[in-house]
Amino acid sequence: MCMPDWDERYGRGDYSSAEPSQLLRRAVTTLTPGLALDLACGVGRHAIFLAGLGWQVTAVDSSRTGIEIMKRRAAEAGATITSRIDAHIADLERGEFPIATESYDLICDFYYLQRNLFPQLRAGVKRGGTFVGSIHLVGNDPAEETRNPAFLLEPGELRAEFRGWEITHYHETQMNDDDPGKHHYRSAEIIATKK
Repeated sequence: MCMPDWDERYGRGDYSSAEPSQLLRRAVTTLTPGLALDLACGVGRHAIFLAGLGWQVTAVDSSRTGIEIMKRRAAEAGATITSRIDAHIADLERGEFPIATESYDLICDFYYLQRNLFPQLRAGVKRGGTFVGSIHLVGNDPAEETRNPAFLLEPGELRAEFRGWEITHYHETQMNDDDPGKHHYRSAEIIATKK
């Protein structure tokens, strides 16, 4: 199965929302800004949002186009936002950005699944720090049957990855059959604090 060309997709304006996830908004309401890692950041909607709240954000993505769009949007938001984002173009699957142990107060991962990265993600969060993420699940819209199952979680899998952490939110979305003409993606979402 061929991998998507993210530079091309971001260049077309696909996946280019500037709005942060409601899950991330919810996760950070009680957190004191510190060091954050935005994994597979795309066009930077979460990195820019966090920087606006005072976080120092490391934003990583393999797409040069996505990183360029993020830098442009950060510059439009002002010099303070730009100064709080450290952007890296790196292929996570090739290990081009190792996650340093006990380095981040917050790690967020939205819609990126690389199973062998979970140990680094867990180790990279400082004690008392938070992981927040939402990742696609198997059982999506039948029109999307061609999606590579290697990039889809099994039910309960995300929760199991954070066994032993304080899980303050966990939810697996269901298919919505009310609108059969619309594509629906099931996902597992989590907010977890490292004990």
